[in-house]
Amino acid sequence: MLGSYRAELLKLRKRSAVWVLFGAGLVLSLIFGYLLPYLGYATGDENPQTDGVPRAEILRGMLPERIMDNTIGGYPIFAGALALVLGAIVIGGEYTWGTLKTVLTQRPRRLTILGAQFLALGTMIALWVLGIFAACVLCSVGIAAAEDGSMSWPGVGDLLQGLAGGWLVLMMWCLAGAVLAVAFRNVALPIGLGVVWILGIETLLAGVVSSLLPGLKWLANILPGTNAGSLVFSVTGMAAADAPPGVRDAVSGDRALLTLLAYCAIFAVLAAWTTRRRDVT
Repeated sequence: MLGSYRAELLKLRKRSAVWVLFGAGLVLSLIFGYLLPYLGYATGDENPQTDGVPRAEILRGMLPERIMDNTIGGYPIFAGALALVLGAIVIGGEYTWGTLKTVLTQRPRRLTILGAQFLALGTMIALWVLGIFAACVLCSVGIAAAEDGSMSWPGVGDLLQGLAGGWLVLMMWCLAGAVLAVAFRNVALPIGLGVVWILGIETLLAGVVSSLLPGLKWLANILPGTNAGSLVFSVTGMAAADAPPGVRDAVSGDRALLTLLAYCAIFAVLAAWTTRRRDVT
């Protein structure tokens, strides 16, 4: 397992798609977390999108005390879609390129290889979370210094809780992409189905249930995106009015945590069962 894990890390480090996806997530976080709010703050009353919002409140949202809001606020939808693509590329690429058969001839068992891939993906997701957090820290400190804002920070426990919650959200979506890749044994179809689900179908389904079918609210509350958004809402403590798309208090934080852990376990078990039982070609 250790040798396979090191090999998977090497492949991830040298695969340009991994860093392109990370760069996309980083850019989106900085644009929606800092660039657009700062432009609204700088233009003030001339910006119709910030009409009625005090400039001090806009500035407060970019300061270090709100660092976790801007770091993981986009994880349930936008960064989650990128993590799903990562999982589909890493796992599905072995089928598309025909390299899985070659790897299996080198003696590792199927589940050993899959477990190493999951561990490598978890490590890469952790690097994603830390990288985005570091960039947000620099932006928050720079804006606070430029605008003479407060330099107060959340507690260490709150920061660790937020980073761990963000990692779990991205890892859940990454495993979702991985299990789809194993099921379809390619890359394109899992990415298409997964991204459409995250960006469209689940949001539409939750909206229809809340407005037209309130009796099926329990169904919306077990969806992965709903629980991802609820976990982010819980660990950040942001106000509902300031929450980005996909982040809301649909369920409690404890329930969201257990649900996401259950999804991770289900996705991993399904991928392992399918990999072990089916032909790899």
